[in-house]
Amino acid sequence: MKRNLLCMTAPVREDFDIPCHEIGPKSPHPAIALVGGLHGDEINGVFILSRLADFLTNVEAGVYKELRLNKRVLIIPAVNVLGVNLRTRTWPFDKSDINRMFPGSTIGETTQRIAYAVLEATRRAEYRIDIHTAGVDFEEVPQVRLYGPSESERETARLFALPAIMERSLSPVFTTTLMSSWKVWPGESFMLRVGQAGTVQLDHCQRVFRALVSFLGRCGVLEGVKLSVDDEEICCFDKASAHRIYAEKAGTFVSDRQVGRWVRAGQELGYIYDSFNGNVIEKVVSPVAGLLSGIRRHPLLFEGDLLLRVNKKK
Repeated sequence: MKRNLLCMTAPVREDFDIPCHEIGPKSPHPAIALVGGLHGDEINGVFILSRLADFLTNVEAGVYKELRLNKRVLIIPAVNVLGVNLRTRTWPFDKSDINRMFPGSTIGETTQRIAYAVLEATRRAEYRIDIHTAGVDFEEVPQVRLYGPSESERETARLFALPAIMERSLSPVFTTTLMSSWKVWPGESFMLRVGQAGTVQLDHCQRVFRALVSFLGRCGVLEGVKLSVDDEEICCFDKASAHRIYAEKAGTFVSDRQVGRWVRAGQELGYIYDSFNGNVIEKVVSPVAGLLSGIRRHPLLFEGDLLLRVNKKK
């Protein structure tokens, strides 16, 4: 069932709604809550969750005879609906970041009221999933992010069968995020990071869509899912495993490498060209053997810009 999580008014334009989907058997609270589009430029997450809502709606309607939805699923494809409409990362009117407004308030600013509504709808779910992307200049491998995880969350994270699980500590800087607000409630919380902001990267989206369907099958929410045997190794990385390569010179960075590939120490991963003369002024090599988990996609750069992230396996 599609309903409006929140109905809002806006200056100099018509009223707007934040839609959500509640699918599956009725229950006091959802078994799984999925949230996307906290930032308006994170289109991958919006696309994945809108497609997942359509798929599960068809499952509930009996289109897929071999599948059955056993538990209730809540999906909010796009929280920052105006940011998505206007192609802006932040809330368009005051440039605030909705993911810095939690736990929110019923009498605060617009973004605080939105944050409150999202948290109220999702906090009692057994599993909670927040989908993000890297920035518009950088691409990241599809991954599960864990923040101050419990042992149970570490085990459950493997059910997504994504190639990388990145573990981070809970930082006091980010206490006003949705993830931080979720962590004080019973249940398990996960962030999925998918590709690059500002675009739909179909390969990444299809991979994460399959990961979510597999996750629903493995945790008993969706019955009848045929789980393929995935030969890909799932690797867990802590913050110390990340090796970052920064530009030593300004210029034009060019690379044909794909995130998610394993690279060798000393392997050439790209080149920086002089933007006007066209000659190579720097070869970019990996300092360690590991997983290429992130790469800069905007070619123009300044000295000191982040180019690559390689995570070394323990």
